[in-house]
Amino acid sequence: MQRRAVTAVLATATLLLTAGCSSDDGETPGANGSAAPSRTAAQSPPARSPATETPPAKGSVKVVRTVATGLNSPWGLAPLPDGGLLVSSRDEGTITRVDERTGKKTELGEVPGVSPAGEGGLLGIALSPDFASDHMVYAYFTSASDNRIVRMLYDAKKPSGEQLGAPDTIFKGIPKGVIHNGGRIAFGPDKMLYAGTGESGDRELSQDRDSLGGKILRLTPEGEPAPGNPFPDSPVYSYGHRNVQGLAWDAEQRLFASEFGQHTWDELNAIKPGDNYGWPEAEGRSGGDGFHDPLAQWGTAEASPSGIAHAEGSVWMAGLRGERLWRIPLKGTEAAADPQAFLEGEYGRLRTVVAAGGDKLWLTTSNTDGRGDAKEADDRILELKVT
Repeated sequence: MQRRAVTAVLATATLLLTAGCSSDDGETPGANGSAAPSRTAAQSPPARSPATETPPAKGSVKVVRTVATGLNSPWGLAPLPDGGLLVSSRDEGTITRVDERTGKKTELGEVPGVSPAGEGGLLGIALSPDFASDHMVYAYFTSASDNRIVRMLYDAKKPSGEQLGAPDTIFKGIPKGVIHNGGRIAFGPDKMLYAGTGESGDRELSQDRDSLGGKILRLTPEGEPAPGNPFPDSPVYSYGHRNVQGLAWDAEQRLFASEFGQHTWDELNAIKPGDNYGWPEAEGRSGGDGFHDPLAQWGTAEASPSGIAHAEGSVWMAGLRGERLWRIPLKGTEAAADPQAFLEGEYGRLRTVVAAGGDKLWLTTSNTDGRGDAKEADDRILELKVT
């Protein structure tokens, strides 16, 4: 599949009104959406730290401090190697550097071409695996015609003004919609770029391996299908997804992904290259032939998951509608114990969680709506200590 060959698919207003979902906004499923059956479990790709012991069944979370406040619709979060955090604003289309010690915010620039609407806008960001030498920042965003991935030079030495260079589009044609734009990007330990996409409200795209919607994609840093992908000349790494917004690797280089369900089950999946994760034929565990069941699932009111991170032997999953942080202790690619919830209702909707080394996590809230009835720029970054 050529990276520019897939035409962007726009979800129609009728689809959006009848889709019914555990959506980015945590809305109640529409009456016309039918609950899908169930889904499937897996193994997977890329890496992190050395501990392989099964973590205890029960963990803990301590909010160490509030790092920054007054953020507007923060979505992507990328820690800089020399200190500081880059944060993308979905609705403003800007990237801001936050000093993690003082909370000071410095806007680096607005990303041209972002067309925010509904769940679309400036979404995930990631640093190049060679950031120390190339200073490249990657971003996934919704344009007027599609979702796409660009990269920009970050010039931290500029004393003031725009510190982001002009974006170079490396990949385009991912279907866009008012809902289900996916948006998470991350470089794996193999230095390849992974992207979680959504089916944009058009359910059938998820099972179509020629479509980029409802997939996890694996690309080179230049935006080409990565060597070793399961389907020849295709960026598709796994398929049958509904709306992937979380990607993380454990110490054994296994990939995990969070996924919004429709009426019934949200999912945490262990990703195996080439596997089919069932949507729209399956939602949650189904045991169906050819489908990979999730390793954990939640009712949509308890989760609506976005970002995930791996730390201390567990996956940590941020919940939007669920307004809580989930801990899923792992034994290989299975849950070692029942998921455990923290911070329930304390900080509202939770969007992105990022490993910060050892037992530390960064966590962002997602309470700024950007749709007219929102609280003003009230979102924050928290520092957590976890076990």
